[in-house]
Amino acid sequence: MKITALVENQSQSKAVPKHGLSLYIEMSGHKILFDVGPDETLFENSESLGIDLFGIDIVILSHGHSDHGGALEPFLKLNHSAKVYAQRKAFDYHYSKRLFWKFDASIPQSLQTHPQVVLVDGDYRISDDLMLFTTPSTEKYRSSANNTLYSGPKKDDFSHEHNLMIFGETDVLVIGCGHAGVVNIMERAAEYNPKVCVGGFHLWNPMTKKTVPGKILNGISQELSKYDVRFYTCHCTGQKAFDYLAGRLSNMRYLHCGETIEL
Repeated sequence: MKITALVENQSQSKAVPKHGLSLYIEMSGHKILFDVGPDETLFENSESLGIDLFGIDIVILSHGHSDHGGALEPFLKLNHSAKVYAQRKAFDYHYSKRLFWKFDASIPQSLQTHPQVVLVDGDYRISDDLMLFTTPSTEKYRSSANNTLYSGPKKDDFSHEHNLMIFGETDVLVIGCGHAGVVNIMERAAEYNPKVCVGGFHLWNPMTKKTVPGKILNGISQELSKYDVRFYTCHCTGQKAFDYLAGRLSNMRYLHCGETIEL
């Protein structure tokens, strides 16, 4: 299995960095896009990295925010066969709010009726080796970076978010922003016993530019230390939070845009 960061906030290569996430996962029997990023960066980086988006057969939309699904419409104009799996609520109205200002973070609602889009409600098994699961319990070490996010008139409860388990020689957990909290997600995933976890932890707020308090970071580091798992984080974790966690967890790495994990 190979996992390549096609879109991510930081780059140490020719790949163009962008706030958002798209992971290309190549495995036996599947070529998967986990999220598609916010814009045309997906196509620019896939071309420069030699990744053929026509060959994608599965797209996982981790949740309904535009930095993860903004390129969905142009992708569907390019690829006419891939199935796109999303929670039904992913196409609700989502936005971030600061003071009296609202910033739309939605994915176009019109795409939910596209023939390639498969809307799911809760946990869903795509195949023997691919499973989507949600995280109903979200309060343990809840990230304060979620405080500016709304869904409709209410604070976002992230019921539109799901995670991907890949079962193979090495069982892998893939998360998007991890709005439900990486600790809660790991507890939910414990029954699947993943050995690798890849994704963002949402410990940094791109609107306020603030990292969550040290008390939360300390609690997360203590909880994650219980697992025999290789962690690769990126995107909304933020550099300060990553440095803190990596300083306490020897199994924590950063996945930059253009980099590939081989398992």
